[in-house]
Amino acid sequence: MKRRSCTNRKHEYILAAKGSDSKEFVETLENQGCVATIPSRKNAKKPREIDREQYKERFIIETFFSKIKYFRRIFSRFDKTTTAFSGFLHLAGVLIWMR
Repeated sequence: MKRRSCTNRKHEYILAAKGSDSKEFVETLENQGCVATIPSRKNAKKPREIDREQYKERFIIETFFSKIKYFRRIFSRFDKTTTAFSGFLHLAGVLIWMR
């Protein structure tokens, strides 16, 4: 059986926490051709296998968002233009990366 390509090419893999583990949500993602990388809850009748190495990327993303909250300018969205906001977002990303 050939897997359909994900509707949105940017999001072939969806990384989510155990709280998002619902049968309907996972089926919707799979119907769109996406791969759901969501660990099963403790009480799941049929635990789902996931790629643990890929799931580790979620930690990196979560850590970035927790660190970026310290930049008040981004958190409060003071910039009026998208270009200015995007520029400062990139600057904050570089500063976090350099630490």
